[in-house]
Amino acid sequence: MQALTLTAEWPAENVAVAAVAPEGIVGQRGEASRVFRWASVTKPVTALAVLIAAEEGTLDLDEPAGPPGATVRHLLAHASGLPFEGTTPISPPGKRRTYSNAGFEELGRVLEAHAEMPFAEYLQQAVLDPLGMKGADLRGSAGAGLHGTLHDLVALANELLRPTLIAPETLAEAASVQFPGLAGVIPDLGRFDPNDWGLGVEIKDGKQPHFSGTLTSPRTFGHWGGSGTFLWVDPEHELALVTLADLDFGDWAKHAWPQFSDAIFTNYLR
Repeated sequence: MQALTLTAEWPAENVAVAAVAPEGIVGQRGEASRVFRWASVTKPVTALAVLIAAEEGTLDLDEPAGPPGATVRHLLAHASGLPFEGTTPISPPGKRRTYSNAGFEELGRVLEAHAEMPFAEYLQQAVLDPLGMKGADLRGSAGAGLHGTLHDLVALANELLRPTLIAPETLAEAASVQFPGLAGVIPDLGRFDPNDWGLGVEIKDGKQPHFSGTLTSPRTFGHWGGSGTFLWVDPEHELALVTLADLDFGDWAKHAWPQFSDAIFTNYLR
């Protein structure tokens, strides 16, 4: 896939990328076994653990969690009112889309209490081991502490294309807008109105600019991380793109990621 060579122009020293379709990897470049810091791409993995727990009856998405009036669903959808960091709410639940690391750390604590085991252990048993994510491990925060390889991120992409750990209906709910109409800021990218999110994943809808480029469908969902990582899944075209780098997110990524995504999309659909 010719588009993969675009990553050679990126300023990062090490980059590993893969385009994934239902039949498997359709293009790959970089060292697949190198461990990278995933930063906020941890959040979809934590969300998957929470969704598994919900299907098992370990917790309920609409039970109270976090600030007064908030639920597990609010925490997953960045609608609990918690700030980026800290435990003091800055708005009532369901009123603003406030991207919150603190909310995902709270999710880890909630699941830990319900499952009666450390969150990292639950994540390992429920998600990492079943998906064969052998190089992945959580080093701290449930919102940003995962490290892993390209092999591991491809495994996650496969799960988000064709779920095996949760029901397709559960994935469809996670990839649909929760608390529609909320405006809010995405850190380092700006304010969007609406700023649509699902359960642990950001939803493209009409956002522009967007890290998944201009050609992916409005149904595209995924996440990006401050460590130079991203994952997007376009369910309409059954294509996912995963990227790991050892250079923190910055102006380089704002330009490179959409261009790369459009090139991959165009190559794949030829």
